[in-house]
Amino acid sequence: MTALLKVEDLKVAYGKIEAVKGISFEVNEGEIVCLVGTNGAGKTTTLRTLSGLIKPKSGSITFDGQPLAAVPAHKIVSLGLAHSPEGRHIFPRLTIAENLQLGAFLRTDKEGIEADVQRAYEMFPILGERRKQAAGTLSGGEQQMLAMGRALMSRPKLLMLDEPSMGLSPLMMQKIMATIKELKSTGMTILLVEQNAQAALSLSDSAHVMEIGKIVLSGTGRDLLHNEDVRKAYLGED
Repeated sequence: MTALLKVEDLKVAYGKIEAVKGISFEVNEGEIVCLVGTNGAGKTTTLRTLSGLIKPKSGSITFDGQPLAAVPAHKIVSLGLAHSPEGRHIFPRLTIAENLQLGAFLRTDKEGIEADVQRAYEMFPILGERRKQAAGTLSGGEQQMLAMGRALMSRPKLLMLDEPSMGLSPLMMQKIMATIKELKSTGMTILLVEQNAQAALSLSDSAHVMEIGKIVLSGTGRDLLHNEDVRKAYLGED
């Protein structure tokens, strides 16, 4: 398989505090790769560094054969790396339709953009029904759908999802996970950070457990799902 994303010995620091301490992993085309771990493990910092929002202290990031160290965030998006952030960060005063359009801000193909907007409405029908509604009036789950739809508007080669089920009802969480599975079936490559370890590992081809800025365990999603230490630490089982 071809490694679309390759991270080697990545270190990220906030001042003197090293939040990511030399991690290495790959994401192959068409795979779902998951990062699991407790709060403060460095998962969100890793995604923010990959998308250019934070500059690494050292190490290398290669995406689709191109080093990303000196590439600004907006150009990283244009290369095909999209980030749906923790907390959704939708634009609450803009409509659903306007939020989706902003996801395509680097594109100029009007017909393609409109086709992708319609595809987002097909994926999440509630967004289509409320397309003229201010995004801030949506429920948490609906805002998550919008954040994912907006990220997909850039037609990414790799979609990064940071805690997509956080704060959602069990029913809405199942909907989001089903959508991630559906995206994979279309060939989408996904790097997933998710607090619901069981749901995430069930979907993942490979996964990495992070603790205090380090990867301490790696394997297939299935293997980690059945790993005794992982089950005790992240699945609440004795």
